[in-house]
Amino acid sequence: MTSVNSRRILAVIYLGLVFFWGPLSLGQTTDMPDITFSLAQADSGKDAYTQHCAGCHGENLEGRGFAAQLSGERFSEQWKGRSAAVLSSYIRSMPMAPVGNPGSLSDETYTNILAFLLQANGLKAGKKELPEDVDVLREFAIPLAEDDLADPNLNVAGEPSESNLLRNLPSLSHEMLENPAPEDWVNWRRTYDGKGFTPLRQINKENVSKLKVAWSAPLRGGENMPSPLVHQGVMFFHTFPDTVLALDASNGNVLWRYQHDHELRFSKKNGIALAGDKVLVPTSDLHLIALNARTGKLIWDHAIATDSPKSELYQLRSAPLVAGNKVIQGITSFFMPKGSFIVAVDIDSGEEVWRFNTIARPGETGGNTWNDLPLDQRNGGSVWVPGTYDADLNLVYFGPAPTYDTGPLLHAIDKEGVSNDALFTNTTVALNPDTGELVWYYQHLANDQWDLDWAFERQIVHLPFGGETRKAVLTTGKMAIIEALDAATGEYLFSIDLGLQNVVTAIDPKTGAKTINPAAIPDLTQTRLICPIAFGARSWPPTSFNPRSKYLYLPLSEGCMTGGPDGFRGLLSSGIGIGWAPHPASSDGNMGRLQAVNLETRQLAWSFRQPTPLVSAVLATGGGLVFVGDLDPSLKAFDDISGELLWQTKLDAIPGSNVMSYSVDGKQYIAIVVGQINNVVRDWKRTYNLFAPDLGLPQIDWSKEAGPAITVFSVDGTAE
Repeated sequence: MTSVNSRRILAVIYLGLVFFWGPLSLGQTTDMPDITFSLAQADSGKDAYTQHCAGCHGENLEGRGFAAQLSGERFSEQWKGRSAAVLSSYIRSMPMAPVGNPGSLSDETYTNILAFLLQANGLKAGKKELPEDVDVLREFAIPLAEDDLADPNLNVAGEPSESNLLRNLPSLSHEMLENPAPEDWVNWRRTYDGKGFTPLRQINKENVSKLKVAWSAPLRGGENMPSPLVHQGVMFFHTFPDTVLALDASNGNVLWRYQHDHELRFSKKNGIALAGDKVLVPTSDLHLIALNARTGKLIWDHAIATDSPKSELYQLRSAPLVAGNKVIQGITSFFMPKGSFIVAVDIDSGEEVWRFNTIARPGETGGNTWNDLPLDQRNGGSVWVPGTYDADLNLVYFGPAPTYDTGPLLHAIDKEGVSNDALFTNTTVALNPDTGELVWYYQHLANDQWDLDWAFERQIVHLPFGGETRKAVLTTGKMAIIEALDAATGEYLFSIDLGLQNVVTAIDPKTGAKTINPAAIPDLTQTRLICPIAFGARSWPPTSFNPRSKYLYLPLSEGCMTGGPDGFRGLLSSGIGIGWAPHPASSDGNMGRLQAVNLETRQLAWSFRQPTPLVSAVLATGGGLVFVGDLDPSLKAFDDISGELLWQTKLDAIPGSNVMSYSVDGKQYIAIVVGQINNVVRDWKRTYNLFAPDLGLPQIDWSKEAGPAITVFSVDGTAE
């Protein structure tokens, strides 16, 4: 075995262990050098603080009302152990007296204020001056004292009842959820139909180059992939571990905070939901809870029941979906007998109303597609991603994932009426949200032997087809094949293969049935190249659809795997060994691709390729922009029609979450959470550095990343 192959297989083993057993550490560490500043800077900073900051934060940094305390335990929790650039960005985002506008002081003054705050919190001045350049400050850490708390969870400054934002927060009616105000982002992908598009256009092609950080707030490190929600100036989001924050969306001030206490430490959530006066939250110990949106107080707590003594092996990874008076939640599981399910609870009482099993039962629809296996030998069907909702058709759409126990399904048995398709894995299921009844289903990939899920968002879009406009359910699996189905009936409409896979050799234009490449079928006698890699050419990071241009934007990453007698055998049960291999398309030194597809013509429009994989959601805007984040770590903005790169900025940490946009008091913001790890980020970090030597790419050292934070951008200057 060559040294390269050895390195790949060892990496695969490590990846497998991490994937199954979760985070190796709950803490956040850094080896960045400690920061230094001069006594003269601190003295000048004290004078500047008294003039510009003390009116809100107090003469002794004690904090007043919603203005944060800037000393003592609060300072330690929030800032110590983090990059100095994060604190510097926070200071620069604050409205300074007497002018009032953020950014109204000089770089020297802001830097002096930072030096004073460091001195006031126990750091000693030295001979070297504190640099003014924020990019240089990224290389320095604010040191932790031995007795400091390394917990940057934000504290609430004041009672929720003191906040006009919360007192005046309107309830979210059904009509408001179906047609959100342009300034709001009230669902996982903003709207029930999952498009991931904002009509806001204040930030546009002409002024996007002026984007800068408006405010930033540190978060606790851990496994998570959150999507902030914003309703009328209040931001709600889930952070690690099982904590929900309500923030003033214009400045990051914390309005309330709720933490669900339990012994498990999974988190890994990609969102929460809003409806009426409630915030709906999935927890790591299999509870679904409702909080009062104005106070953060618990309204009800529903423990989701399972018939297994190992309930901790079930997880709630996705945001809930509110449809009418039902809160609908998908469940994930791994090798659990009988598989996963979707459950609905009453939004007022929290009591379970119905559940739909994503693994077909013997004697029921799809029950004969499991090679005649008894129910307790069927598993999988995890629901990783929130569903979408069509109120007119009264249907919700979900995409259960494949099974991992693939060995018993590898070869079909010879029994009439029995197949090894394994419903409802890799299937779009349309359910009646009132009853949980299965209205229709369509299986995109039968008998998945490669863990190449079709488990991601189901977008509801209007597209031309056959001479008329059809309402379609659109989804893209790990193989980067786009498929469209009729939203009312499940009729197959079309597929678009983006050219990154070699498993499917043909797709029937009438039915969508796939012809599988014989060379991709698991075989223990020879090693074969299988594309894409098991975590997909696309994965959890969701796509974005612009309903005006009919363009779909996809975050893609290029990688393949080997299947055969050698490699890691922990992922699937067919016995095949898996190794990682570069994708042939990456021979030019690029592994990341942002792909635009014109869904009216069903043609590829433009693509932007780069060395590092894309790991955030895509956001398309009414201002003609497309935003996406990557492993650099950076955030980029493109012209939505031409694909021209218009703006990019370095981030303090990897942006493995949703990019979203909202507006407060006429000012548009772009927001993203950085630094909270998840499977996609972890997998591509290790894979990138594994392939980098072969592809001539630079190794990336992520050890200098700052801690997790939510980072919010706006255009320089006052909103029009």
